[in-house]
Amino acid sequence: MPSFFQVVTDAINDIAEYGYESEERLNYWIGEIRRAAQQDMVSETALTEQLKRVLGAAYERLIEQGSILHRHPTVDRFTLQRIAPHLRAELDRRILASANLIRLNREQAINDTLRRFQGWATSIPIGGTEEVDRRGEKARIRKSLTSLPFEERRVIIDQGHKLNAALSEIVAMDAQAIGAVWRSHWRQAGYDYREDHKERDGVFYTIRDGWAAKRRFIRIGEQGAWEDHEKPGEFVYCRCYARYVYNLRDVPADMLTERGRAALAEARERMMA
Repeated sequence: MPSFFQVVTDAINDIAEYGYESEERLNYWIGEIRRAAQQDMVSETALTEQLKRVLGAAYERLIEQGSILHRHPTVDRFTLQRIAPHLRAELDRRILASANLIRLNREQAINDTLRRFQGWATSIPIGGTEEVDRRGEKARIRKSLTSLPFEERRVIIDQGHKLNAALSEIVAMDAQAIGAVWRSHWRQAGYDYREDHKERDGVFYTIRDGWAAKRRFIRIGEQGAWEDHEKPGEFVYCRCYARYVYNLRDVPADMLTERGRAALAEARERMMA
């Protein structure tokens, strides 16, 4: 089959010459454009394999090599090994979800292309017209599919960040984290950060369901509890992450209650005894 670019060129030339003279002519070109678009795309099988490689490499680095422990300073490798089946299940779930998202984005890109072509074609009178910017129309109609490979790469990268955040949260909940410090990459040149995420950088959030909050050792500040907000990496292209807190000694002093300070002092006395 001719390439997608060639089919769009032929379709525009044909409609510009003859105009929108029949539904059959329009439907013919819509079918040809759809087939050519699908033909020129990287196969779903190849994309799924790429997803597996990228997310699998991230999983190996984070879990098997243990780099995720940098965000969980009191958690050991034994914990990672113990919850490995749960973490592996999350990897599989993310691969499936990412493949479905890419599939939906492809369908939308094709539909956007066909919608643009149909809108333009039905505006051309019977008998055609010379008043057509053919090059401009080709660029406009092809826009969604031309940018698709770039968008698919962004999706894969973004899913890597989401996997990182999801695995980290699984570790934190299993190891009974009591709080988390939000970290943003807002200082990184070129990063399109969210303003409210920048404002959260370095802020400590109490985990409402954590043991320390349940025992009223730490309070929930004006910023709300950890559960009251979206998680790092949850929004599209968010690269924020969390550094989880497990001990009262690592909680900011102004977040400790009287009971918490007393418990911390008692623990220190026992250590020195």
